[in-house]
Amino acid sequence: MTAAVLVPVLAAGVTIWVLRTDGTPERTAEAYLRAWSAEDYPRMRELVADPPADFERLHRRFRADLKLKGAAFRLRATDVDGGLADFRAQLTGPATFTYDGQLELVEHERAWKVAWDPATIHPLMAKGRRLRLVTSKGPTAPVLAADGRRIDTPGTPGSVQQLVEGLRQTYPDRVGTGEQHRVDLYDGDQRVRTVVEAEQHKPLRTTVDLKVHQAGADALETAGKPASLVALRPSTGEILAVVNKPGGFNRALLGKYPPGSTFKVVTAAALVAGGLSPERTVSCPAEQNIGGFPFHNAGFKDFGTLSFRDAFAHSCNTTFGAMSVSGLGGSRLAEVAASFGFGAPVTPGVPAVKADFPAPKDDTDLASASIGQGRVLASPLNMASVAAAIADGAWRPPRIVAAGLLPGRAPHPRPLEPRVVRALRDLMPAVVTDGTAHAVRFPDGTAGKTGTAEYGSGKEPPAHSWFIGYRGDLAFAVVVEGGGAGSAVAAPIAARFLTALS
Repeated sequence: MTAAVLVPVLAAGVTIWVLRTDGTPERTAEAYLRAWSAEDYPRMRELVADPPADFERLHRRFRADLKLKGAAFRLRATDVDGGLADFRAQLTGPATFTYDGQLELVEHERAWKVAWDPATIHPLMAKGRRLRLVTSKGPTAPVLAADGRRIDTPGTPGSVQQLVEGLRQTYPDRVGTGEQHRVDLYDGDQRVRTVVEAEQHKPLRTTVDLKVHQAGADALETAGKPASLVALRPSTGEILAVVNKPGGFNRALLGKYPPGSTFKVVTAAALVAGGLSPERTVSCPAEQNIGGFPFHNAGFKDFGTLSFRDAFAHSCNTTFGAMSVSGLGGSRLAEVAASFGFGAPVTPGVPAVKADFPAPKDDTDLASASIGQGRVLASPLNMASVAAAIADGAWRPPRIVAAGLLPGRAPHPRPLEPRVVRALRDLMPAVVTDGTAHAVRFPDGTAGKTGTAEYGSGKEPPAHSWFIGYRGDLAFAVVVEGGGAGSAVAAPIAARFLTALS
């Protein structure tokens, strides 16, 4: 800024040169506030008339005393009245608050400058005075179910208490530590008054539906091995129930299993998107060599020639393995898997794992991946969201709190192709009416997919039992560790769960 400019003035026929103050009070105020927001204290000092020697130290101490993570200062009006500029400060930290302050602008050495004193930082500041953050213990915010009932009490079911613990990890300042933060004004070591009261945290309302949870818990009672059930609302992605039996490890959200034939929902979506009709005739031999490795159907059943719809219903491994190699390729299947959330971080508000679909290394690896074996891994939450995507027509990121409370930037819903949705809404009901789960009594309107996911080694390796599906605006996944055939173990559990809610 130029300190002064000589301006010619004509008076009584004589030219007189006078000095004019450069700039305007408003420009100086704006420049000062910009520098303050950027913590550019040397620039601020340049804009101050007679700054004190400890100018920078006082500003740094102000931030340190409040443990600020950020601060923004903005001029409140477009003009400066009588040399006074009103501004608004937005401070971010353990105690986030705003206040209104004022800059006094004066002419100093032919330039507009800020006439600074401690009250320029905050109206209550003066020599010897400081604003300090005070942290104290206080009550944690209650955690509520969707209907407003508290779920952070000792009488809450164990699986729900696991969710509360997860929420405390994600939101420690709200429901974890019980810390409260206020801002007090001190004169020396003497507290003068409280400037910003401690925030009273609002209850944290979750999407948990206790009725749905109870139905899931009751359905798992007959499971003789570790089991989990997850239920979602497809239209919103809201997590309605997360049940683990026994407790201890939250396998529903953190367990990673090969999804077995439940992954055929994803593979079928890729094939249909490529133009395959559910009515197209395909081959389903009992066994088939793919990439030098023999693949076989459950029980070595030979279904001969049949429609793709029936191949899906009967969960033909040989059909899906061969068609994936001949008609899809690894990159295309990986692309479609990603549209169902595979590979993307899962941030529902509690700790959860992402589903893995590593790029297939060869034809054998691709065939294995297409039937949910090999290196493909997913949690029950991941697979419940796959079923929910078919029910709703779009994959939605699952959540257990309001969308605005999710950590980070949650992914947006990913609409599926309409023909894929139409086809899968035809294929999945066929599993229940005519396919692998036809012997189980499901309520009308149920659609699903069984899964028997082998792990370990041997001629008849052990297998996890899966069933995923939807009915109306309810999607779910059931897994029983080492349970065996999905049709014999997980499917009956899913039926009991749905029947209890009918």
